[in-house]
Amino acid sequence: MRRALVVALALLGISGLLAAACGGEEAPASEARQKVVVAVQPTLASSEMLEKARPLEQFLEQRLGNVDVEIYVPTSYAGIVEALRFGHAQVAFMSAWPSYLATQLADADLVLAEVREVIHGEQKVEAPYYYSYWVVRKDSPYNSLSDLRGKKACFPSPLSTSGYVGPMGRLVELGLLQTPSSGQVDPKAFFSDYIFGGGYQQCWQALRAGQVDVSIIAGDVPESLYREVLANTRQLESQGPLPSHAVVFGKTLQEPLRSRVLEAIEALGAPEQRELMRQFISALFVGFQRSSAEEHLGALQRYLSLTRLQFTESLSAAR
Repeated sequence: MRRALVVALALLGISGLLAAACGGEEAPASEARQKVVVAVQPTLASSEMLEKARPLEQFLEQRLGNVDVEIYVPTSYAGIVEALRFGHAQVAFMSAWPSYLATQLADADLVLAEVREVIHGEQKVEAPYYYSYWVVRKDSPYNSLSDLRGKKACFPSPLSTSGYVGPMGRLVELGLLQTPSSGQVDPKAFFSDYIFGGGYQQCWQALRAGQVDVSIIAGDVPESLYREVLANTRQLESQGPLPSHAVVFGKTLQEPLRSRVLEAIEALGAPEQRELMRQFISALFVGFQRSSAEEHLGALQRYLSLTRLQFTESLSAAR
């Protein structure tokens, strides 16, 4: 995994782009205001995200005092890993799989797990983890995952922890797929065909239309979508607990600034401040819980070990 991602990053030339984006040589510490660059996983066009980021940037600067906070939105997930690796960013808000890669490839520390409003089964809870579920239509003749051998499936994204990594890991756990001796697990070793729908809503539409035989729904999607899917499907299997998003610190963020930044980010969980995160990063945000890679990403690491899936992306796919 390490070699594949490093080669991909080199081909993209991300390192050079990051250096240019962050400017030239820095002034001596005695002459310059301290600066913290916060990298954020891209979900929209960079210009749109930066506009939404301004209130969050201002809040962190107010909490930190004489510190210049800059929100940085790269064009890809891999760009965040490289930013942390080469010290161009000190903090990153990331989803689970990129967070894992940051700890492995950039020697970064996972310090906070995001607590979200999620649904465990039928119950709405506040937790840093959730589950995802294999579902079929109510009129489906299939009663277990083993019945779906040779059928068609829809997954929301090849980069989704809950929508692909976890489900593939569950198939291996159940003995329906085998951990490959080389390469990564192939869904076509079990299903006759599969598609990546582009999201949970799209996969639900494909299942409802009869274009596929089985799909996935996760407990961290909008509640209206989750309830709609569960009301019109039958659940065959589940996987989890799956980790929520995380906050990762690069090695260049040192004390005493490190502790101050940690406390400033934790303060976003106050009820009066939560909207800053909900508007910009996560609509389900409640707060943060101190954690570590070992604690928060354990289930993900297990599924990656079972499936040997590798994180690959293109610049266009990461927008």
